[in-house]
Amino acid sequence: MDKKYTCFCGLYCENCAVKVKITPAAKVLYNEMKVAGFEEIIHFIPNGDGFWSFLKEMAENGTCSSCREGSGNPGCAVRICAKNKGIEMCALCESYPCEHFTEFFKGYPILKSDNALLREKGWGAWAKLQDERQASGFVYQDEKTEVSCNS
Repeated sequence: MDKKYTCFCGLYCENCAVKVKITPAAKVLYNEMKVAGFEEIIHFIPNGDGFWSFLKEMAENGTCSSCREGSGNPGCAVRICAKNKGIEMCALCESYPCEHFTEFFKGYPILKSDNALLREKGWGAWAKLQDERQASGFVYQDEKTEVSCNS
């Protein structure tokens, strides 16, 4: 487990559908389109150049790194609060859970137990769980209902 992929809220980027599903799909689509010759004709298609550069960037560099690395919603109240407090992860904050998690818990109910594991058993146990999930093909999208990062 790489800590740079840990979100302040307690999610782990390596288990996000964007990294697990979208980035590989972008690579496949880009390569298939390149083999089919789209690189030479894309500029004839309305907005094709913008699409091609976007797809190429996704395929070559991924769609997202992590909120720690600057990806995600820059206005995320959880991220702003954690950074202002100098907290590595919200579950380790003395104020956790706070009002910022009301919507997160609705959208990611699994986050409650994940953050409880981190608080009670530490990084090792939390990291092991995330690695096991990643190895099994788990993605948060399968567990997600609806969430807003601006709570």
